[in-house]
Amino acid sequence: METPQTPDAPQPSRDLTARHDIAAIMALLPHRYPFLLVDRVLEVEPKKRIVVRKCVTINEPFFQGHFPGYPIMPGVLQVEAIAQAGGLLILLEYDRPGDTLMLFTGVERAKFRRPVVPGDVLEIEATILNLRSRAVRLEGTIRVDGKVVCEATVTCQLVKREGGSGAPSLSSKPPAASTPGSAVPLEDAPVPSESQAVTTE
Repeated sequence: METPQTPDAPQPSRDLTARHDIAAIMALLPHRYPFLLVDRVLEVEPKKRIVVRKCVTINEPFFQGHFPGYPIMPGVLQVEAIAQAGGLLILLEYDRPGDTLMLFTGVERAKFRRPVVPGDVLEIEATILNLRSRAVRLEGTIRVDGKVVCEATVTCQLVKREGGSGAPSLSSKPPAASTPGSAVPLEDAPVPSESQAVTTE
């Protein structure tokens, strides 16, 4: 009598817009509670643009101290949410996304139009401005009910994750700069020190 074989564990879908497919998001981003700031992906234009959703609830741990009696989502976490959205867009192009981390190297022109409070549903849009093998510059906008609440441009460095199999390597090149709406190459920036890393696992 043959022993039945145990089927392999199901792999998360790479279709980030599949309904409720948080597993696909977590397969790409290293962030976990309480620092995973993407609940769902709404739109993806590969190598160009992504729109994601974050539902802000009173259960967010940062509301305990920011501020008691007047809960407001910290602006730095709104910028972090933009970076995580951009990270999803970039890591979709990697053969081994788990080997790569995307770390902050700069934030420009951050503006906060109104407070983000419990009950707000954030629609976070990130668009690639410049892209090279190890560096990316993103333009991000966060909207609530169609109104802009946050805008920022962020620069990030793609680095090898400890224990990864090798240096980051895109499975395909970014679109040529002559293509409308495509990424313009960005010169490689130096790898940031640990003290510069804003994102956490």
